[in-house]
Amino acid sequence: MSMKPHHVVALAYPNLCLFEFGIAAELFGLSRPELDVCWYRFSVAMTAGQVRSGIGGLQLVASGGLELLAKADTIVIPGWTGTDVRPEPTLRNSLREAFDRGARLMSICSGAFLLGHCGLLDGRKATTHWRYEQRFREQFPSSTLVADALYVEDATVITSAGSAAGIDAGLHLIRADFGTAVANRVAQRLVMLPHREGGQRQFVESPVPRQRHDRFDGVFDWARQHLHTGVAAADLARAAAMSERNFYRRFRQALGTTPAHWLQQERVRVAKALLEESQLDLVQVAESCGFETPEAFRAVFRRAVGVAPSIYRRSFGYRQTS
Repeated sequence: MSMKPHHVVALAYPNLCLFEFGIAAELFGLSRPELDVCWYRFSVAMTAGQVRSGIGGLQLVASGGLELLAKADTIVIPGWTGTDVRPEPTLRNSLREAFDRGARLMSICSGAFLLGHCGLLDGRKATTHWRYEQRFREQFPSSTLVADALYVEDATVITSAGSAAGIDAGLHLIRADFGTAVANRVAQRLVMLPHREGGQRQFVESPVPRQRHDRFDGVFDWARQHLHTGVAAADLARAAAMSERNFYRRFRQALGTTPAHWLQQERVRVAKALLEESQLDLVQVAESCGFETPEAFRAVFRRAVGVAPSIYRRSFGYRQTS
């Protein structure tokens, strides 16, 4: 970066998402003299004279309006007031003009919907919170939704998933602007991981249904105790004293998935726990979960979680001391 401070402008709008706005202010607005770099200049652009939050009647007042977008190097959209709410023409035009002149855009969570309503995601890859997936696809068919990503960068447009993923996206921008060492120190001050892979899954559903199924509860317990032996779907049927065909049909009716898929999810669940909590190496983790080979373990784990087991351990797990 040049010695002229990079100007980051965060948008403030009605029903402001406070956590997302706080992420932008913390990452880009907080003074960081200890870094000894030409840090960002941070401003807040109001869409109205006063902005209310939907929580506790909080009101936000700032000295600048949408004219600040014309001076921004990076614009942060910390959420949006509603997935169906289309921006006023002035806001839409201001964002488009800023983008056309080269400003970088970063959205957090539902902020992707503002970008989409402005036509700024047409022909681009993007992400948003997992619970907005279907709505996003319906409203922006010209955009490619990367549903499982923490954040997606497509040229100068960066979109991030659920609220906390905005921290990951922001650290990615800091890393791009100032380098890894500076980004790591910012992450350290935030007491968080300096880097989670952008392609890591947002949300992994529990492989065990909340409701009980008396016919299968004993089979579940038996399978978990024998997971390391490489137990297969046919073994589950035998443990349930049923034919494979009848077991498959009843299992699918009750749980909405196949026995083989349930076993795979269970193996991944146990593997994640071992990577987080144990000192076992990857070969031992694979064996403990009943994978035939370490290669099969790595392939299944990456497909289910979105990152390799080694990366997952570096991010969330036990750290070797030597």
